[in-house]
Amino acid sequence: QLQASGGGLVQPGGSLRLSCAASGGTFSRHTMAWFRQAPGKEREFVAALSWSGTVKGRFTISRDNAKNTVYLQMNSLKPEDTAVYYCAADYQPTNYVPTKGYEYEYWGQGTLVTVSS
Repeated sequence: QLQASGGGLVQPGGSLRLSCAASGGTFSRHTMAWFRQAPGKEREFVAALSWSGTVKGRFTISRDNAKNTVYLQMNSLKPEDTAVYYCAADYQPTNYVPTKGYEYEYWGQGTLVTVSS
C-alpha cells in the first residue's frame, strides 16, 4: 500500500513537500514515481526515482529506503501545478525508469495540491 500526504494550499512561488509512505513489504527494488491529474486533464508524469538513483522528471524526488518513503520537493510552484498528486511504485530491478502510468503496479490515493493566491 502507498499513502500519499503533504498536499495543501500554497501561494504561487511557494514550496511544498509531498510524502509517500509504502507499507506491506519492502520497496527497495522498486522505482517510485509521482503523477498528477489536474481538473479536466489527463494524468501526467511528474518524476520518478529508480532504486539505484536514476531520476527522471521535474521537481526534486528522493527516497528513504529505511522508512519506505519517497518525497517530492516542489519549489517555485505555479497555479498550473494545481492537481491531485499520486505516488506509484513498480518493481524494477534494472535502471529502467517508467514514465507511463500503466507501467506502475501500485498506486496511492492521491493528495491535492492547490496553488493559488
